This record gives sequence, structure tokens and C-alpha cells, in this order.
Amino acid sequence: MTRLFLLLALTGLLATTGCRRVRFEDSVFTKKQVSYKVGELPNYWHRVFVEGNDLAFSEQDTGRALSINSTCEGHDDPPLPVLIRHLLMGFTDRQEVSQQLVPLDGREAMRSRHTAKLDGVPVDLELVVLKKDGCVFDFTYVAPPGQAEARMPDFDALLAGFHTERDR
Repeated sequence: MTRLFLLLALTGLLATTGCRRVRFEDSVFTKKQVSYKVGELPNYWHRVFVEGNDLAFSEQDTGRALSINSTCEGHDDPPLPVLIRHLLMGFTDRQEVSQQLVPLDGREAMRSRHTAKLDGVPVDLELVVLKKDGCVFDFTYVAPPGQAEARMPDFDALLAGFHTERDR
């Protein structure tokens, strides 16, 4: 009986101290320090779980994938071009195709397109990095060479719907 009482007390304490888990509902992702909304994706994108990413989606049998990640601690506030370079780590034969500053959720973000190889396999990359409210947000779209444009409107819609909500 004492053990049951302690378990109930601990459960009540956790509920009142705001202990939250990672959630993704109605296009809103929430974890300990951040909450943000993303634009909706068509049904052919399926959520997958990739270590180190908040959200990841793939399109079955195409080699296309999208991912979103937020980092709110330990990033040392690097400039946007440095953040892009961090996303390119692990890729070889990297060639920048374009890079520009774009508006995203009321801030200036950097959008960059590259061709590269991952484990010797050629890929096209579309990368976006944003700093807001003490957090770094990165968005990655990977596709086989020549196949990125077909789903670029989906990536653009995901970005267009992005909006942060300060943690309560």
C-alpha cells in the first residue's frame, strides 16, 4: 500500500511540475525547450524516426527525405554560414549550387543548395538554417540527383508553415 501511495504521489508531482514528453500533434512539435509548427505535408510523406532529429519524413521508394531539428543549448550561437557547413559534415564532393538569405518566421534564415555524396552515393541537398529565441533550427531535404525539384513545393510548404512558440 505504501508503494502504491508513493507511486501516485510521484505521478502527481510529475504532472504538476510540467514534465513533458516529445509530442507531434496537428503539425506542432513540442519538446522540453521549444515548440514549433510546420506546414503540412501530403500523405505520401511518412514520418520516420531518425536519431538526432526532431522530425523526419521520407517518401517511400524514392530516396527523398526531409528532416527538421532544433537545438536550444550548447550551440554557441554560430553565424548562419557556419551552421550550413555543420549540416554538410559527413558529405563528400560537396558543391554549392546556390546560397541566399530568406525570410522565415520573421527572421533572416540562410537557404543553401548543394550536390554532394553520402557514402559515395550522389545526392541533392536543400538546407535551411534559422536562429530564433535562443534556438537553432535546421531543415534538410535530400533527394537523388535530378529528383529534388519534383517535391520542392512540399519542402517550401513545410517552411512556409513554420512558426515558433516560446516555451512556457
